[in-house]
Amino acid sequence: MADHPSPSGTWIQTRAILGVILLVIVVAAGLWIVYMLEGVILLLVLAMFFAYLVAPLVDLVHGFIARRSRERLKSRAIAIGLVYLLLFGSIGTTAYLLLPHLGAQITLFGERAPTYMASARVRLQAWRLFLNPDHFPQAIREAVDKTFARSTEAITGSLTYGLTGLLELLSYLPWLVLIPILAFFLLKDAQDFRRTALLALPIGQLRGRGADLVEDINNTLAAYIRAALLACALIGAVCTVAFILIGVPYALLLGVLAGLLEFIPLVGPLVVALAATLVASFHSATQAVVVLLFLGILRITQDYVIYPRLIGHGIHMHPLAIILAILCGAELAGVAGIFLAIPVMAVLSVTYRHWLEHRGSAGLVADLLKSKAPNSMVAPMADQAGGDAK
Repeated sequence: MADHPSPSGTWIQTRAILGVILLVIVVAAGLWIVYMLEGVILLLVLAMFFAYLVAPLVDLVHGFIARRSRERLKSRAIAIGLVYLLLFGSIGTTAYLLLPHLGAQITLFGERAPTYMASARVRLQAWRLFLNPDHFPQAIREAVDKTFARSTEAITGSLTYGLTGLLELLSYLPWLVLIPILAFFLLKDAQDFRRTALLALPIGQLRGRGADLVEDINNTLAAYIRAALLACALIGAVCTVAFILIGVPYALLLGVLAGLLEFIPLVGPLVVALAATLVASFHSATQAVVVLLFLGILRITQDYVIYPRLIGHGIHMHPLAIILAILCGAELAGVAGIFLAIPVMAVLSVTYRHWLEHRGSAGLVADLLKSKAPNSMVAPMADQAGGDAK
C-alpha cells in the first residue's frame, strides 16, 4: 500500500517553501531600497568611517577635558571641535602644499597619455621578435594583436578614468561637507543612539544578545576602518617617497593613487602595481624592475607584518570572499559598492554568527528544512505514547 504524505508533513513543506520565498522577497526589497538610496547611504557610511577614524582622538581629548568640567555632554562637543580644528588644519595645510604639484602632474599625464598608448602598442608588437608570425595562421596573429591592443587601452584607460574620478570628486564638495557634520552627531550622541535602538528589543536575553551584537559590530567596523585608513595613509606616504627616490615620473600622483586604492583589498594594490610599472617602463626598463621589486616587498611587508598589527582582532576574511564581495559591490553600486563591499560583508557575517548562536542553529537552510511537528499534534502523540506504555 503506497504511503501518502500526512497533513502535518505537507504543512511543514509548505511552511519551508513560504519561508524561502519570504526571505527572497525581503532580500530583494532591501537591495532595491539600498539602490534607490545609494547616495544617502554612502554619505552616512562615509560619515561613520570618519567618526570611527577620529573617535580615539576624541576620547583622548574628552577624557582630558572631562576631568576639569562637570558638564560631560558639553565637554564631549568641545573635544570633537578641538579634534576637528586640529585635523582640518593639518589637512588644509597639506592640501595647500601638495595640490599645485598634484594638479600639474595630472595635467602633464593627460597630455602625454596618447603618446604612452602609442608606445605601448609598439612594444606589444615585440612578440613578433621572439615568435615568427609566419608560423601561425592569419586569424591567430590578428587575434593576438587585438588582445594586446585592448589590454594596453584597458590599463591606460583605467588609469585615466581613475584620475578623472579624482577630479570629479570636487563636484561633490557640498556633499562632502556633510560628512564631518553627520560624524559630529554620531560622535556626540553615539551612546544615546545605541540605547534607543536596544530599547526597541524586549527585556531579557534578546536585548542582551542585541547589546552583544551591536558591540561586536562596532568593534569589527572600528578595527577594519581604522586599520584600512591608516594603511592608506602609510602606503600613500611610503610609495610617494619611494617613487621620488627611484625617479619615477608623476611620483606624487602615483603615491596618492596608491594610498586611495589601498582601501580596496587585492584589486587596488594590483592596479597600482600595473600602473606604476607601466609608467616607469616608458622611461626606463631598470626603473620598472626596481618599482616592481619595491612594490612586491612592500606588499609582503604590508600584508603579513603591518596590517595584521593594525587590524588586531578585526576582520579576517578569505581572499576569495573578498574578491567576490568587491565584484558584487561593483556590479550593484559601482564605485560606492567597491568601497562598501568589505564592511557590509563584515556586518553580515557578524550578524549571522550571532543569529546562529542565539538560535542554537546549525544554519539558515537547516532551520528552514528541518522537520518539526505542529504543536497541535504533539499532545495526541504524547497521549498515545502514554497509553501504549500502560
